[in-house]
Amino acid sequence: MQTVDIHMHLLSSDVRLDRFYDRLAVRFFGKKLGADPAALIANPHEAYCDTVIRRVGESKYMSKTVIFGVDARVDEEGNELHRDLTVCATNEDVFALYQKAPDLIVPFMSVNPLRPDALERIDRYADMGFKGMKFLQNYWNVDTREKRFRPFFEKLAEKGLPLIVHIGSESSVESFPECETLEMLEGPLDAGVTTIAAHMGLEYSALTILKDLSKNPKHFGGNYHRLLEMLETRKNLYADISAILTPVRAKALPHLARQTQIHEKLLFGTDFPVPFTTLLNTHDIPLKRCRALNRIENPFDRYIETILEYFPADNPVWTNYAKVLPGA
Repeated sequence: MQTVDIHMHLLSSDVRLDRFYDRLAVRFFGKKLGADPAALIANPHEAYCDTVIRRVGESKYMSKTVIFGVDARVDEEGNELHRDLTVCATNEDVFALYQKAPDLIVPFMSVNPLRPDALERIDRYADMGFKGMKFLQNYWNVDTREKRFRPFFEKLAEKGLPLIVHIGSESSVESFPECETLEMLEGPLDAGVTTIAAHMGLEYSALTILKDLSKNPKHFGGNYHRLLEMLETRKNLYADISAILTPVRAKALPHLARQTQIHEKLLFGTDFPVPFTTLLNTHDIPLKRCRALNRIENPFDRYIETILEYFPADNPVWTNYAKVLPGA
């Protein structure tokens, strides 16, 4: 069985792993993510790129991965307001990695639609070979329902570029919660864009941690349940299961595995390098099996073999990428 990861981040070439979250991840998850922690600290961007190329190339199950950065937050005139030094890799960073391993990398662009030259940027990057778009509108404070963004989405539809939209809770960057809801899908869907709702829209909050870890579907949040319904009715809507092995999301795996009516619309993704755990988690895999999974060295194979516990090799989740990435 071979598949494509639809959701992987590139670290910025300016990244400095000095935030508490970053230091914690490197210290406790570096080796489990297939990287050398010392190399990550010394030269994070280069070490990360080398790790991605090596580990994807070695993977038993993953033939390629979609890679993207995140555009900066800008104002109405396109002036930069904030650029996160970890996640805001540029499209040029992505293209440089793609050129190193064109057989392994599928490049996606990220363009903030507030930029005055946003449409020209789409044309330019599409001509370079970028195959899709990543939105982090909750970081940008962009409401995709606003009519002024309609030409942007029409351009994506015209170019046949799929769009990944973050839906649900965010913990890696500053976020505007009002821009995390399912309503953010309306603009691109209505314009005819093949739209991918990231992370199944699962929600969590530090204030409701016990409910967030509950396996009871009523605690998964309204976005999740409405998304399941929308996947049945909106032809150009898909959803990825990226980051679903984090404890606040893994609880949903047993329930999602039973929703066979929408499996034709689910896409495999990891959200790498977001740390994940196969050993102690909120899914219901027996501990003995978790220990065996935890011993798998390649991080992508470890992730995939865990998901295989719920979505067997013949499940469409592994091949649906071809519907949004023809020829991948």
